[in-house]
Amino acid sequence: MKNKNPRKMGGPPGKNKRGSSKFSMNRDPFFSNSKRRKKDEDEVIESEEEELDGGILNSGGESGEEEEEELEPEETAEEKRQRIAKELVENLRKREKELEDEEDEEGERVFEKEGERDSFVAKKLMQQQLEDSGRLRRAIATRVQKPESVDGFEILVKHRQSVTAICLSDNDSKGFSASKDGTILHWDVDSGKAERYQWPNEEILRSHGSKNPEGRATKHSRNVLALSVSTDGRYLASGGLDRHVHLWDTRTREHIQAFPGHKGPVSCLTFRQGSSELFSGSFDRSIKIWNVEDRAYMSTLFGHQSEVLAIDCLWQERVLAVGRDRSMQLFKVHDESRLIFRSSTSSLECCCFIDNSEFLSGSDDGNIALWGIQKKKPVYIVKNAHALSTDVNNGELKDRGRNYNGHIASSWVSSVGVCRGSDLAASGAGNGSVHLWAIEGAGKGIRPLYDLPLIGFVNSLAFAKSGKFLVAGVGQEPRLGRWGHNSAARNGVAIQRLKLL
Repeated sequence: MKNKNPRKMGGPPGKNKRGSSKFSMNRDPFFSNSKRRKKDEDEVIESEEEELDGGILNSGGESGEEEEEELEPEETAEEKRQRIAKELVENLRKREKELEDEEDEEGERVFEKEGERDSFVAKKLMQQQLEDSGRLRRAIATRVQKPESVDGFEILVKHRQSVTAICLSDNDSKGFSASKDGTILHWDVDSGKAERYQWPNEEILRSHGSKNPEGRATKHSRNVLALSVSTDGRYLASGGLDRHVHLWDTRTREHIQAFPGHKGPVSCLTFRQGSSELFSGSFDRSIKIWNVEDRAYMSTLFGHQSEVLAIDCLWQERVLAVGRDRSMQLFKVHDESRLIFRSSTSSLECCCFIDNSEFLSGSDDGNIALWGIQKKKPVYIVKNAHALSTDVNNGELKDRGRNYNGHIASSWVSSVGVCRGSDLAASGAGNGSVHLWAIEGAGKGIRPLYDLPLIGFVNSLAFAKSGKFLVAGVGQEPRLGRWGHNSAARNGVAIQRLKLL
């Protein structure tokens, strides 16, 4: 039976929808010769653009420029690195030229000095690159003079409760400190003038990304345990018992972002040098990676079987972390691998990079260990580095700590610090002194230098890049608990000026 509907059969090829006229290729604009028409259209479009350029765009003035600026491509990461490198070289050249102009005002031998200046800049950049990569170590420990009894630690900034964390800006002119009561202070190293960071209310915190900021610990939710400042000095990160990583603007001292995600207190923070990557360690046994420029979460590192207590990072994408699982782990973020270093102690309390191949750690049994990347056991151990001492003035025992896991809390090595790119290190505990050490390499070990008296629990240490001063965060109690108490200690930030030969 034939279908009378021509549309279902496809219809005759020579008819259109009405079926009245035949299909012609000459009438179809696709097959027609429209070069002249396209040329005319192009001319019309160009004339319209000329009218727009002459009329609306010129009358608007600034609007056209703004649109052009918006259409410009954004700067890539490679272009940014090249721009920063060129600026660094130009700044070094200008600095050397100014020094030469001061020495020789007549300006003789211009061309020879320019060549010498370029070679000097190249040597300086090469030396800086070797120091940053860890292949060249500055000899500062042998230049440190023995501090006199008068030139001891001075309280630079006062806190109401024990100081839990301190950090210095990249140029060593500003410092940051936090305490158990949630106070964050921004202070000047020379004058000691401090400014306080104001915590926003709960509504603002929620708008910045916070989720249930109070949580279970409603009374001590603002207890800050960790601080870290970015290399460019723009951002300050803080973490504590509220299980969030908070981001602050150092220029305005305002809260700008809260990163949720950790299921336990945030115990440690560190920025990767020269980048916007932030690493946070927590009691939930994980390490999370954040990008502060994009305000975004990046990844999570797993490996520890107990609480993560301290982390550190240099220029490379490598994170050093210690915890209560008796291990120190080196995470290679780019390779998605890790190295595990085992310790015989019950808990590793602190750690820091010496360079890319050597690390330093302190434990709750009073030992300080030197590690190398080639061995999974400590290369050198200083046993009982912070033994309980007596006060020279009145002969009283300085220990007011409790016995925990077989060790006195006052003798725990609670903090270690290294002057970046050098052989000078320091360690702190609650026994009443800060020890300076000379790191002689994996083959020779660690050599003691001087003891600097400081009453209280030294919960954090930070060296100046030049090695000219050492900053310590001290309190009446340890950083992560109340296993010990020293009522004679003063809560605050203490500074020790070091004289170099």
